[in-house]
Formats: sequence, C-alpha cells, structure tokens
Amino acid sequence: MRSFVAVVLLLPTLMFAQDRSHGRSMVVTTYGIVATSHVQASQAGAQILARGGSAIDAAIAANAVLGVTEPMMNGIGGDLFAIYWDAKAGKLYGLNSSGWAPQGLTVDRLKSKGVTKMPHEGIESVTVPGAVAGWNALHHRFGKLPWKDLFAPALFYAQNGYPVPELISSYWEEAPEIFAHDPEGQRVYLPNGKPPALGAIFRNSDLAKSLRLIADTGPTAFYKGQIAQAILATSQALNGSMAAADLADFQPEWVEPVSTTYRGWTVYELPPNGQGMAALEMLNIMELTPASPDGPLSVAELHKKIEAMKLAYADLDRYNADPRVAKVPVKGLISKDYARQRAKLIDPAKANCDVMNGDPPTSDTTYLTAVDRDGNIVSLIQSNYSLFGSGITVRGMGFVLQNRGGLFSLDPASPNILAPRKRPFHTIIPAFMEKGDQHIGFGIMGGANQPVAHAQFVSNVVDYGMNVQAALDAARFTVHPQRGCNVVIESRVAPDVRDKLTSMQHLLQVQREYSSNMGRGQAVLHDSSKKVNFAGSDPRADGSAEPEPPPVDFK
Repeated sequence: MRSFVAVVLLLPTLMFAQDRSHGRSMVVTTYGIVATSHVQASQAGAQILARGGSAIDAAIAANAVLGVTEPMMNGIGGDLFAIYWDAKAGKLYGLNSSGWAPQGLTVDRLKSKGVTKMPHEGIESVTVPGAVAGWNALHHRFGKLPWKDLFAPALFYAQNGYPVPELISSYWEEAPEIFAHDPEGQRVYLPNGKPPALGAIFRNSDLAKSLRLIADTGPTAFYKGQIAQAILATSQALNGSMAAADLADFQPEWVEPVSTTYRGWTVYELPPNGQGMAALEMLNIMELTPASPDGPLSVAELHKKIEAMKLAYADLDRYNADPRVAKVPVKGLISKDYARQRAKLIDPAKANCDVMNGDPPTSDTTYLTAVDRDGNIVSLIQSNYSLFGSGITVRGMGFVLQNRGGLFSLDPASPNILAPRKRPFHTIIPAFMEKGDQHIGFGIMGGANQPVAHAQFVSNVVDYGMNVQAALDAARFTVHPQRGCNVVIESRVAPDVRDKLTSMQHLLQVQREYSSNMGRGQAVLHDSSKKVNFAGSDPRADGSAEPEPPPVDFK
C-alpha cells in the first residue's frame, strides 16, 4: 500500500516533467549534427561529417543536395551568405557571396525599354550567382575533404532521383505559371507537363551534368567554363545584359559580422547589403523593457515586438544598400542610444500604423546549419529569392537563375538604386549568438520575415528559457506585404490575445498553426564545457537535424 501511495504522489510530478509545448525533442550528441529543411540533405551532411569532414564540408554537401531537392528555393543559380565559428580560435568569420548587377544592367537601359519599376522576374532581374564561388571560398579556408567528394550525394540524387516531399510538392504547384514563358523550365521542372506529385521520383540529369563539371574543375566551370557559356547563351537569347566579364570577375567578400548584446548574450549578423542589422535594432528596442511574465505569446510581449519590428523595418527600407557603393549608417542603427530614441515612439496601448524611418547617427530561400565534433559551427543561407528565381532556366544545365536584381530600386534618391557591379538589397541572413560556453548557429528563412523571426528566436531562448527546438517550434508572427498595422500571425496564438491585439488596431491575418510564411528555421548549439552538441529543425519544413553516425566497427 505504501509503495502505491508513493507512485500516486509521484505521478503528477512525472506528468508535469514530461509535458511540453513543442512537438519534438532536440538532437543531442557528442558528434556533429547537420540541420536542414530536407531530410536527405541533412543525411548527406552527416555522412560527410562521418568521413572526417568539417562543418563547412558538411554544409556544402547538404547545400548542394538542397539545390537538387528544393530547386525552387535555392541552387547554383542563387547567392549565399555564411557565418563560421572557429571553436579552437574562438573567432567568427563572415562571408558575403551575393552577386552584382551586370555591367550592362543600368537604369537608362531599363528606362529605354519603358520599365519604371525594377522587374521581379525575367532576364532583367538576374544578377551574377554567388553560391558556387561562396562554396569555394569556404572550402578553401575551412574544408578538410577533397572538393570533389562533397558533391557525391547531390550527384546521386540528381541522376537517380528522389521522392518529392510534402511542402516542396506544394511549392512546385506554382511552376506552370512561373515557367509559362520558359520552355526550358517546363522541360526540366514539369515532367509529363505538370509538377511532380507528392512522392513522385524527380530526376534532373542536366543539373547532374552541371554538378559534375563543378566537382571536377571547381568554380572555374561556373564562372569561366562550360556553365558560364550556357548562362551567357541563355541571357543573349533573351536580350539580357550579362557579359563574360560579369561572371569571370566576381569574387565573394569576407566581412566582419556586426553584433549587439541582448540581456547578456551577444548576437551576430552580417553587415549590409543583407538585412541583419534590422534584427539587431529590433533586439535593442525590445531589451529596453522586461520580458512579459505572461509569456512570449501574451498581448504585451507581442505588441512590443510588433512595434519594434515596424521601427526597425522602416530604417531598413530607408538605409540598406551595398556598402561598397552607398553609405549605410550601420553603427548608428544598431547603437543602444538610437534604440532608446526609437523606442519612445512605441505606445504600449495602441498600434502605430504609420511608422517613419529615424535619423541614426552616422559612422523563398534555404537555411542550414552544421556543427562538427570539434564544435565548429557554420550558419549558412542560400537562395534564388522568389520561387524558381527569375523563372529562367539555363539551357542544358538544369538550374534557374536568381532574381535578386528585383530588389534594386530605380529611385535616384535611394541608396539601393540600380548600378553596374553593385549588389542589391538582400533579404537572406545567417545568424549566430553566444554566451559563455553556449554557442548557437541559427537562421530562419523567408524573405522580409527573417529579421523579425531572428529576434523572436533570440527572445524565446534568452527571455523564456526555451531550448533550440522549442524556440523554433513556438508560434510566430511576421511582416505583411502591405506593412502599416498589418501583421501575419499563426493561429496557435490564443484567440483572446488576438482579439486584444485587434482592439489595439493591429490588423491580423491569421494563418495555420505551422505556416511556412513564418519561415523555415534550423539551429545548432555547441556547449564547449560539456563538449556536447544540440540541434533543432523547424516543423514548418520537410527537414530534420541529423547526427553524425559514430565510427562503429561491425566486424
């Protein structure tokens, strides 16, 4: 009887300990982990780690697979940014491998064609793809395995095919409209004249040819060789402006990450032309008031974050540009003093529907992250921008060209005005945060969503003690294309909270419980005192965090 009473008394404690708000556990291991939005890509990276590859090697292999399995999101026709944490040296590195506008792509050229707004599709939206050059720069500095070996998994899936997963199959449904004027895209991406169904085996032998060229001869194949010739032929056939020198002259840029502190943690982003500074400005504003004790989905907490988002995004829209060409006041925008100035504009009881930029003091994407057994972390993001980028497929090579040029402005007053060899405003941003022995590589893709998603992730970890999986799972809100007081929010936010926000003049567009409009995130954490790695993968994607298999001897 006594033992029965003891079990009964213990039961509530056990039930409480096992109760949680997130849907899956973290991956925990002393070996490496790769987290991506597609299971086979994560597995490919984990296999590279098991062969002795570095976190960079694993990330390149996983990214190459993603270009095969998520062709609308990313690929060798897109750009790349990365943050790398060298655990032994305790040093952080940043890489900007976003391509520039062709020399012949000018405002006057577009005006002569009657174009008054930067096109978001077609050949005039195409900028030089930076992904392959970015892979090469990362591998040259931090890779361990031979370059050629990194492409074996991607080559396998391109040649032999893979079953199309759930969310990717739904994105593919838009392909007929996107490729309506691109016969090559229809041939490559619409087998039998329609998008591949869920579970259908999709092959891309043309992309296999491109990947084999890259594996055998490195980036030269892409920027000066056979692939470059195919890009130029495709551009010329469509009366584009891309020239051989635009490709051959391109080089990635190593950059110093920018940072701020948030309640004792240091959070890093990359400097412009990406939008990471908006996440840092938003965190600075959020830090000025305590986190709500009622939780991350309470009225007070959501209102504060929504209003901070508006202020940061107004500044981002006004000032972000290529810092090699335009003067961007990054230091002022991410200063604590400027945050205090901007925070004064927040009314705790009412939404601000007409937010203007301040005056600071001067001075559809894939994200993946990997950590190796030594604790080195890569936070990498790579994208075509829109679904299937420009909607133009390189003839005979099996990949689309990005449409990043669509983010240039034609307004002479804008620092982001189109100019030859200039890089456009970029939405894709990798991130990193650390405190003491805890080092986290994270990112959440999704266009304009990314800075606000980063800030929410940081707050979930720092303010509410969530682990990296729970922080990714948690309900989120994001920007609405119409801006103002318009906000997109997941339905897991309680109806009474949404009603209260509406009464404060927030205009809410409520979406499903796990909406991909909130982005698809991944995160890894290395605890340098325990020598243990942790990882999470967003349930809003088809992916997973896959641990490196241990060196088991089956003899």
